[in-house]
Amino acid sequence: MAYWDSFGYDLSYWDSFGYEWSRWGRTQLDGPGRDESERTFREKTGLTPEDVRGKRVLDVGCGAGRFLEVVSRWGAKWAVGVEPSEAVRVAYDNLSELDRIRFTPQATTGNVGLYRMTLATFAGSQPEGEFDIVYCIGVLHHTPDPAASFRAVARLVKPGGLLCVWVYGKMGPWSKVSDRYRKITVHLPWPLLRALCLLAVPWDYLRRIPGIGKYLWALVPCSMHPNWRWRWLDTFDWYSPRYQSKHTVEEVTGWFARAGFTDIRARDVPISVRGRRP
Repeated sequence: MAYWDSFGYDLSYWDSFGYEWSRWGRTQLDGPGRDESERTFREKTGLTPEDVRGKRVLDVGCGAGRFLEVVSRWGAKWAVGVEPSEAVRVAYDNLSELDRIRFTPQATTGNVGLYRMTLATFAGSQPEGEFDIVYCIGVLHHTPDPAASFRAVARLVKPGGLLCVWVYGKMGPWSKVSDRYRKITVHLPWPLLRALCLLAVPWDYLRRIPGIGKYLWALVPCSMHPNWRWRWLDTFDWYSPRYQSKHTVEEVTGWFARAGFTDIRARDVPISVRGRRP
């Protein structure tokens, strides 16, 4: 069944994420002895437990819920997950036992899309646009118009609230090679692509061969994550989405400035920017 956002784009471009997270639903969740998602969240938002504690938080594009679990653990008053794909049901299954986490209505009504989602009123009839903290990590660059997506997200921040965004930056020559492969991979059946991406597991060992390893890797760029399941997942995540744009710090800070945000800060992790709505 097709859905369209308010800009007229067919929202089936989100479907690869529903497939992805239904296969790797718990791979990136922190557990005993694991804190990678928490560390990643700190790096890409600059937020700390003190910033989040007691706040109303919105995760736009929550995937399987890895960062929602973090902000819940940090003591958010409410953490609301928005996810345009079927992955929202995976997130719900992962986190439904946590009291402080809620999801927008498409958790039960299906893939209704980023732009026309109506935020449910959770905890005290909290209205749309009244979130203390909104973050959007790794989502905007997978939309057909990232700047328009940013404007849609920015409206959800309450006056005085914070917006944190992370998108892909301009990358090295290897990304041009992967972009050529992507012209094919985005059209492959997902089960076939998932099987092909499993090659990233042994390919990482070839990368370590002295002298020639880096050239072998450059022929077929894959994730270099030390955990083989993450490596498989990250490679699929790179080659499957229909849209994948890269940005500069100046471009993203410009989005914030044009939306009227102040105290705009770019972090060392490219491209991570946060700002405050006056």
